[in-house]
Formats: sequence, structure tokens, C-alpha cells
Amino acid sequence: MRKNLIAKLKGGESPFPGLVGYEETVLPQVENAILSGQDLVLLGERGQAKTRLARALVNLLDEEVPAMEGCEINDNPYRPICRQCREKLEEEGDDAEIEWIGRDRRYGEKLATPDITIADLIGEVDPIKVAEGRYLSDELTIHYGLIPRTNRGIFAINELPDLAERIQVGLLNVMEERDVQIRGYKVRLPLDLFVVATANPEDYTNRGRIITPLKDRFGSQVRTHYPRTLEHEIAIMEAERRVFPGEIEVIVPDYMKEIVAEITHLARKSGDISQHSGVSVRVSITSYENLISNAVKRAIRLGEPQASPRISDLPAVLASVTGKVEVEALGDVREERVVEKLIQGAVLNVFNRRFRPQEFEALLARFESGLVFEASDSMPSQRYVALGLELPGMRHAVGRLNGHTDGGPAATASAVEFILEGLHLSRRLNKDRSAGHTRYRR
Repeated sequence: MRKNLIAKLKGGESPFPGLVGYEETVLPQVENAILSGQDLVLLGERGQAKTRLARALVNLLDEEVPAMEGCEINDNPYRPICRQCREKLEEEGDDAEIEWIGRDRRYGEKLATPDITIADLIGEVDPIKVAEGRYLSDELTIHYGLIPRTNRGIFAINELPDLAERIQVGLLNVMEERDVQIRGYKVRLPLDLFVVATANPEDYTNRGRIITPLKDRFGSQVRTHYPRTLEHEIAIMEAERRVFPGEIEVIVPDYMKEIVAEITHLARKSGDISQHSGVSVRVSITSYENLISNAVKRAIRLGEPQASPRISDLPAVLASVTGKVEVEALGDVREERVVEKLIQGAVLNVFNRRFRPQEFEALLARFESGLVFEASDSMPSQRYVALGLELPGMRHAVGRLNGHTDGGPAATASAVEFILEGLHLSRRLNKDRSAGHTRYRR
């Protein structure tokens, strides 16, 4: 791993492609740990790409390596460490068969749960092999667990503190001396192994569920974090959302992407939401997917060739947000109400970054004279084009949002709704809602 990392650094190649927002913070520390030959623990709340980072380490392994054929622990044919392979090499010499194993077979991963046993991770005496006539003290009676089977590779343990303390104790020798001890006798296995673990900061303390000796054996502790900018959050949303090819073209304006990312960022600062377990980046990804799905559903029903999310589609994100955040609000405050406040705050913030309400004085004057504009998530896009673009200043504002290009009727409908909602949240327009319809008025 160290050799391959150095080669990538020399060639200017990113060792961890696809990880967004960690370039200046997390990844340099991970690189230092690998260059130092240290096992690694990734410390962070849920949804911070800890598992993805652990799996990305596989790219630093050699693409293929030779191993003794049939060996459970991927033994090196030039330096075998298990007794069976040593005996086989002594008997057959250069005629001993080898196989080439890829990266995928040299990566092991286990989610720590309280029911995990030492047999799962380290190994256990195989009663079938004992019944065949071997002694219990014979190394060949062992059925190896996940860790020895990942020899010459990477082993990842997710949520390490969830391991029972007695199992954590069983990892001490593996972490430091690389010894495997089973059923009271020791088998010396100098494993060639890189261990990476993930944990929540709350649990990874002396007062939490991690024993201090095991904590001491990890060479580096790297603190992960959520995306610190909207640009990073949006890049992750775009990269991770599910895409279903179809006949309907989906156009998502930048301001709608920004609203989804802003909802998550506001949730991470909200006093109404528990910050102990964090607000996962999955909130942004699933909200983005639901927002697009609602727009696609409308386009299908209306027979439109394009789909573009609107403000009236934002209630679709309730299902993806409420299931992933823990509301701490007291009294009769419902989860939905907390999320609605986040949505309103996000829309207003994004609107204020693009416009000033004073820019719409002519438009507001029309509303002052009695104009009422009706909007709905089921209203055809052409209706917005016909009515919305005729309003004073609206055509220019829509052009600014769409980059002064014709984004099509669907994008125009989205822009018109965004502007009207921004003016409402800026307290320049009133809004009445009933049965899926919205009326903007003064």
C-alpha cells in the first residue's frame, strides 16, 4: 500500500477518487497513516463516508498477488506462514501450485454487532478436522476467521465500539503482535494486514464502549466531517443519486439543488434536531431523489417531455428527512413542522443570495392592484410560461436564474414559483394554500 501510494503521489494521481470535501482535511491524514504503516480508525458521525473511504483503500493494493493455491489465508508462496503451506512447499518445491488473487479477495469487512464471536473474527477449532484424527493442539485443526483470511490485505471493522469487550480484548494481539490465539494455545501468524475501523465519537471514549488498550493500538485517529460547503454537498448529491434512464429529460436548476443542500446544512445547525448522531449526507441524497421523482411523476401525468422540480415539489422531501433526523423540540411540535421550517429557511436563504426584494417593485405593484397568481404542482408548465412571463420584471429574473438561456417551459415554471415563494418568505406577498393549490396575493 505504501509503495502504491507513493507512486500515485509522484504521478499526481488522486489516491482516493470520488471522495468530495476531504482533500484538505481527512485525506492528508489518511495518507500519513499509510506512509507510517499505522492502523487507522475513522472517527465521525453517521453518513460521513467512513465506510466508503475504507473501501477506497483497496485501490492502493497490488492488482493481483500470487498465493499458495487452496490456502485459507492467502499465503505468500515465497514466505509461507501457515504450517500446511510450509509443509506443501517442502514436499513439492517449485512444483507447488499457486494462484493469483485480486484486490477484492484481499479486502474483508465486518459490521460490529454484540453477537460477534472470536470464531467469526479470529477462528475456531474445526471439530470435523479433529474427527479426522488430528490433535486439538495441531495448527491444522483451525478454521480461520475473517481477519486471518484477509492476510496480505485490508480488514475493516465498522462501528468498532459495538464489539463486546471480551471480543475487543481478543483483537489486542492481532493489532500489535499479529499473534492468533485460539482455545488456549498460540499459533504464531505474522499477518501482513492493514486494519481500519470506524466509530462514532460518542462511543469511542474511555467512558464509552471502547477499551483503552485497543484504542491505544491504532496508530492514527482521523476525524471525518460533513461537507463544509454547499458545493461539496451538491457534488455528492449528483454523484450518489440513482439515475433511471428514460424518455423524460430531467432539468434541475442550480437553485433547486442549492435548496436541497441548504435544508441539510440548516438541519445540522438547528436546535430542534439532535446533533449527537448527526444529520447524514444521505438526507441530501434521498431528498434530491424524491424531489426529482415528484417532478418526473408530474411530467408523466401531464404528458410533458421535460421535468424540472418546483417549489411546490418540496413537500416530497418530508419523507426522506423525517426518517433520518431526531427531533428534540418540546411540546406538541411535530417532525413535519420542524422540517417545513427548514425548507422555508432554505428557500429564503437561496433567494436572498440571488435577488433583493426591491428588484421586484413593479411586480409587487401589480399584486397591489389586485393580481392573484395561482400555482400548483400539477399545473402544466406552459401555463406558467403564458401567465408568469407576462408579469413585470419576471422575464428578466427568470433569465437570470436560467443563465439567460431558454431552459424550456419546465425550467421556466420552476423559476416563476421560486421567485414568488421567495417574495412570500420575504414578507412581500401573502400565500394561501388549499388542496394542493397555492394562491399568491398582496
